[in-house]
Order: sequence, then C-alpha cells, then structure tokens
Amino acid sequence: MQAMADGMAVRTKYFDDYFIDAVGAGVRQAVILASGLDSRAYRLPWPDGMVVYEIDQPQVIEFKTTTLAGIGAEPTAARHTVAVDLRQDWPAALREAGHDTTAPTAWLAEGLLIYLPPEAQDRLFDNITALSAPGSTVATEFVPGIIDFDASRVQDMAGVFREHGVDVDMASLVYTGERNHVVDYLRSKGWDAEGVERTELFRRNDIEVPPPEQDDPLGEIIFISGRLAG
Repeated sequence: MQAMADGMAVRTKYFDDYFIDAVGAGVRQAVILASGLDSRAYRLPWPDGMVVYEIDQPQVIEFKTTTLAGIGAEPTAARHTVAVDLRQDWPAALREAGHDTTAPTAWLAEGLLIYLPPEAQDRLFDNITALSAPGSTVATEFVPGIIDFDASRVQDMAGVFREHGVDVDMASLVYTGERNHVVDYLRSKGWDAEGVERTELFRRNDIEVPPPEQDDPLGEIIFISGRLAG
C-alpha cells in the first residue's frame, strides 16, 4: 500500500505543477475531464480571472459539491461544473457551460485512459484538439502495460483493497488491448508532447522506487504533457 500511496503522491504533484506552469504561461481556463473527487478548483493558488471546468457524471458532481460545501470549502477559481457522461456529447455541454474555444485551455485527463476502449481514447484527444486554441496544454498518463495486461496482479491488488473495506473488481473496469501511444498520437495532432516515467518522478521527489512485486500491477506509468503549436 505504501508504494501505491507514493505513486499517488508523485502523480498529484506532477499534475499540480502542470497547472501552475500553464497559468504561469498565461492560460486562464482549465478543463478537468472525469473530474471525480479532484479538488484542484478549491486548493490550487489560481490567478484572478481563472475558470475551471469540471466534467463528470451528475451524481459525482453533486456529491463533491455538496460535501465540500458542507465543510465550508470554497473554490479558489470560478468553478463551472459540467454534469455529463463522457460517452455523451460532452464537447457541446462544455461549450454551453461557457468554454471559450478561441482562448488557450489547460486540459487534464488524470487516471482516465485505462477505463476507455482504444478507440474512445483516440476520440477523446480528437475532441480536445478540436476544442483547443493554439497555446493550449494537455496532461494525462499512459500505461503501456494495459496492452498485455495481467489480470492476476490486479486481482491481488483487489484483495488488498478488500482488507481495507473497498470491494472493487479492477479487472472488470479496465480496457486492454493494442492502442495508440499517447505521445505519438498527440504529436500527430500537432501537440508538442513529452513523457516522463513514474520511476523518474520518484527519484525527482526523493522517494524510493518500489520493487516490482510491490509496484503498480499495471507496470510502468508514463506521465505526459504537451502544448498545441501555433
């Protein structure tokens, strides 16, 4: 469990830093896809005039909004919720919520891609590209091991989760099989994309790299960020 906690820590910091760099470059709108319980609209030091769009299913949006309001938390940016399933026409819903396609956007798809079929992954980035003005940025992570994923290792992890009161069948949630490498796909769409392996993030943050038997059952994770040229 410690390896998993450390992995979440470096992932969170990577994407926090990504947003901080984006706003430092002048971006003033962000879109968090499948935002879940992401609290960045509340906890990051956003500049004046920043708009953060959160896209997720209606019940998820409602739960988070109600829960955070109940403890007195207030957004540090103009938070616009977009209650729509990503399998629906989320680009139209985002535009209706006020997203400006003529201004740069900082996009985030964190912890999402393994839950998408390969063709849906491509479609996601096609939509992001179509909605992005030059100077927009995108960040996500890619798991190469999802192509030849070993379900038995995930079942072992599910057993650990159950010991802590969480009964989730991870193997039934992920989509395996051949898919485009995200860096290559983004570059083909005009993004200047680069990736860094999670093991490198451990080293940068002075965290011990876990041995393979304790590491994420999906294997190495590549964290990716890119900027749309123009």
